[in-house]
Amino acid sequence: MQNTLRELGYANQVVELPDSTRTAQEAADAIGCEVAQIAKSILFHKKISGRPLLVIASGVNRVNEKLISSMIQDELGKADADFVREQTGFVIGGVAPLGHPTAIKTIVDEDLFLFSTIWAAAGHPKAVFELTPDEMVFK
Repeated sequence: MQNTLRELGYANQVVELPDSTRTAQEAADAIGCEVAQIAKSILFHKKISGRPLLVIASGVNRVNEKLISSMIQDELGKADADFVREQTGFVIGGVAPLGHPTAIKTIVDEDLFLFSTIWAAAGHPKAVFELTPDEMVFK
């Protein structure tokens, strides 16, 4: 992921942590930040179109799948491990908000913009990187 960040023009540094960061609480505890500063990247499988949808949510928020389904006029399904890796290049629990093989339609939780910096997965359940909300959106 570090090379991908550099290729995209980012100077952000990937940090490998000794403990798992599979959950927002685990990540916040390991980093020493608020759970709300964790950017959870959750990939869904749109049932009608078959396309992926990436939702990036604050670590304290739960994704409202019914609301998003009505917004995008497609039903959301859970993405299995193979679909996640195929679409993002990452494993579940390590999906980064950027650096995917192809562009993925993405919805970002506005609560993440309450912070000057946030933390996101960096391709592995024990790897994270710090970024600003704008860096995540303007990739």
